[in-house]
Amino acid sequence: MPVYSSPGIYVEEVSGGSRPIESVGTSTAGFVGTAPDNTARRNEAVAVNSWSEFVRIFVGESNDSTPLSRAVYGFFDNGGGRCYVVNIAPGDPVAGKGRQRSGLRLLEAIDEVAIVAAPGYTDALSYEDLLAHCELMGDRMAILDGPEHTGDVERLTRVGGVTTPKPATKKPVDGDAPAAEDNSGLRPRQSDYGTFYVPWLVVRDPLTGDVVNTPPSGHVAGVWARTDTLRGVHKAPANEPVRGAVDLSYRVTKVEQDVLNPAGVNCIRHFPAEGIRIWGARTLAASGSEWRYLNVRRLFNMLKESIGDGTRWIVFEPNDTLLWKSIRRDVSAFLTRVWRDGALQGRSPQEAFFVKCDEETNPADVRDAGQVVTMIGIAPVKPAEFVIFKISQSAGAGGDQAGA
Repeated sequence: MPVYSSPGIYVEEVSGGSRPIESVGTSTAGFVGTAPDNTARRNEAVAVNSWSEFVRIFVGESNDSTPLSRAVYGFFDNGGGRCYVVNIAPGDPVAGKGRQRSGLRLLEAIDEVAIVAAPGYTDALSYEDLLAHCELMGDRMAILDGPEHTGDVERLTRVGGVTTPKPATKKPVDGDAPAAEDNSGLRPRQSDYGTFYVPWLVVRDPLTGDVVNTPPSGHVAGVWARTDTLRGVHKAPANEPVRGAVDLSYRVTKVEQDVLNPAGVNCIRHFPAEGIRIWGARTLAASGSEWRYLNVRRLFNMLKESIGDGTRWIVFEPNDTLLWKSIRRDVSAFLTRVWRDGALQGRSPQEAFFVKCDEETNPADVRDAGQVVTMIGIAPVKPAEFVIFKISQSAGAGGDQAGA
């Protein structure tokens, strides 16, 4: 207490006690691949804020183009604002080996990254590396590229693996080597932290000017970032145009997507009037999983990290009713803002979420263990994936009423 020694008016600043929780960013991407100048800043996670900055650092005097360069261009062209680029040597895996810190391992230390991709890596080992990385971190999503040339819908719905060529059963004719039979699946395994997009895009290369096929992950990451900025992370990043795409390597039909969509394969479609659009927003989770919708998974990633960062002050505080009240107040205020942004269902905050932190969630044995337990329930908004209009013939009653 201050000491007042003489009569007068004293004005003091008193803390209100609230500690606002801020939403963390959701649109920073991390790309792993080989740059046009494959010696530039190799095995470093380099922050890049524009296409011109990428050209200055990773292109230099090189006239070559790579899937990584086209992906970074597509990211910025579609609304991305910041990414980290890891330049690995040609032929290197996307994850580091042994003590070597390369590829995805370098992105583990960057908390800012929320989207991860390895443009053009479409083999089963790369898929596993990307999914395992995101599952380990728990705060980011992987965008996996489908194979460049495939119209085999059945194989896209089956999980693939590492296959070895089968031995030849007949002698080669005229010295030609026998073709290896490969009927393995092409889809990555189930995961709550991964997405899978087909087909590849046809774009004009920003470095050479040639029209080429390119993996979609960089452009898709840019669409995610653009949707986050304009609408919020709760909005499914689908039914959105893909800037820079002039065609598709394969045009998926509605009949084919009827098979692919339930398997978690997100299709990029061409429509006569609307052009090329992302026409899927599912994760690789099981079809009955609560995490099958991409925007729900990313919303919860944001909520988890935001609440974790915004309540770090709790650690080592006295574990009593005053602390529980503070937790309920701060978390409820944050979720109310999220609800007002349209990310949660319900006509009121009470219908959209609940926050419970009291003696019931923190009995004596929990407090003795040094723990504070808070139960949070949230009702996320799910996408209107299937819009249904039921049309029937009228007997003319509406016209009779109008004329009455």
